[in-house]
Amino acid sequence: MAYVENEALTEEMLESLARLVKYNSVEGEPSEGKPFGEGPAAVLREALELAGEMGFRTKNVDNYCGYAEIGEGKDIIGLVGHLDIVPAGTGWDTDPFTMIRKDDKVYGRGVSDDKGGVVASLYAMRRVLESGIPLNKRIRVLMGCNEESGSRCMAYYNQHEEPITLGFTPDGDFPGIYGEKGMMAMTARSKATRIVDIRGGFVTNAVCSQCTTKVRTSDVDMESLTGALKETALPDFSLTEEDGVITIFARGVSAHASLPTQGVNACGCTMEALKKAGMEDDFVDFYVERIGNTCDGAGCGLKCEDDYGALTLNNGITKMEDGVIISTIDCRYPVTLTPDEIKAKVEPYLDDPRGSIEIKNVVAPLFYPPDSPLVTGLLEAYREVTGDMEAQPEVIGGGTYAKSIPGIIAFGCEFPGGDNHIHDANECLAVKELGLQQEIYYKAILKLLAM
Repeated sequence: MAYVENEALTEEMLESLARLVKYNSVEGEPSEGKPFGEGPAAVLREALELAGEMGFRTKNVDNYCGYAEIGEGKDIIGLVGHLDIVPAGTGWDTDPFTMIRKDDKVYGRGVSDDKGGVVASLYAMRRVLESGIPLNKRIRVLMGCNEESGSRCMAYYNQHEEPITLGFTPDGDFPGIYGEKGMMAMTARSKATRIVDIRGGFVTNAVCSQCTTKVRTSDVDMESLTGALKETALPDFSLTEEDGVITIFARGVSAHASLPTQGVNACGCTMEALKKAGMEDDFVDFYVERIGNTCDGAGCGLKCEDDYGALTLNNGITKMEDGVIISTIDCRYPVTLTPDEIKAKVEPYLDDPRGSIEIKNVVAPLFYPPDSPLVTGLLEAYREVTGDMEAQPEVIGGGTYAKSIPGIIAFGCEFPGGDNHIHDANECLAVKELGLQQEIYYKAILKLLAM
């Protein structure tokens, strides 16, 4: 391996990362001048202050995003990361907003997704600045505040700032992602249900990891329900009965919505158990048949695949409002399909006597030829630093800023075979990997300068 860790630099980067992790930068209630709430605005302010201390020109773009920049010229190399996070959720062994080091890892919400990537990018740019290399392009670390819930920050950037010429987002996997599946957001609603109440999930883009459901004892037998729940994939559940109402608490396993088969959907398992226990309910039947636990979209005509991967379907949040059950559906579809083609597949299934499905938004896939200069140049940087000649760029189901900013692909920050528990409790980052990211990004900037 060509890389030799600079321990002093790594420690400095860890101190900077801790400054960002301390902010709960989940999107909040908007207020004047703070379109995504107080948390994202506060962490952006901190990140820009850090960048200023490093000698960069900085700009806050109306708290939608901000950037740090060096160099001159018309073309802009963009390193596009995000400072917002998903909710911490439950199950942490430490405070998610106090970065804790244990052995060879640090823990905290955002250490990997994506505050760690932002820090590695800033320090890579500082390396370039300190090297004195003549810059024929500007280099810009662009930091968004709304990636986890819509990327409106980048839409605002595109409207108000100069375009990025080429670059990457440090918010995926090494050694690069040349394709991202299309995304379709849908909402399922009950038309009639005997369920008293249901609350499950934290975010739309993660598997529902816990769910609390209330049903009447007159609608389902406690013993049958217990037996049915035991037959599901749930790692844990509990049942309590009071005043003629059974409360079911189901604990599943969280996973990113692009990889739903790696999780266990607590809501889906609960619905499956209610049906198996004999509860007669329109929405239970509708959910089991149309959404289910297979994650392949077969129940609503969406099962398909191409050479780059299969469609996935995930229910992230299920809740009851005014007697109506609402379930979010996150679908990731193959890169060779168009938005019109995927909508045509599901349209016959949108209305059902037992429930309905509404298409909320469809995002086209992203695809760069694997032999394109951008993909091959970044791959070279990765290989020169790591010596890893086997790992290959890939297509993923996740969505990154590459769909919002033309000319970039996702490049790191997770390494092959790694699991940083992104979107899960105890999100972590190996200490040595932070330094390794910085070195790879430094080399990547040099490659991009030569293009």
